[in-house]
Amino acid sequence: MYPEEMVKPMRAELSDAGFQDLYSAETVEQAISKSGTTLVVVNSVCGCAARNARPGAKMSLENAKKPSNLVTVFAGVDKEAVDKAREHMFPFPPSSPCMALFKDGELVHMLERHHIEGRPAELIAENLKDAYNEFC
Repeated sequence: MYPEEMVKPMRAELSDAGFQDLYSAETVEQAISKSGTTLVVVNSVCGCAARNARPGAKMSLENAKKPSNLVTVFAGVDKEAVDKAREHMFPFPPSSPCMALFKDGELVHMLERHHIEGRPAELIAENLKDAYNEFC
């Protein structure tokens, strides 16, 4: 587990952009089961989260259509919340960072770590915008 003081600025990158931090399995369940669309970002301390995932997620919100709900859990910190989010991401294997778009509780789009690592934030944002335009 990473110390909270270490991950606080990494959390803030997304929460300052309108993402709600989730810390428990119950809050994840509530968020994903809401009607409409929910983007779940599994945040991480790794370099690809800093360089690609978080900036890409924020850039993706510069779109006419966007998810109704924006939430995030932090791998290596919020174990219960991350485990519950990953249950909903089945059949995709656990990875962090990753991003999942849900519509009315159903997984409709997934970006795994291998879709994020080594790709520019702009490309990740475009991928998410395409998903928003289709499902939101």
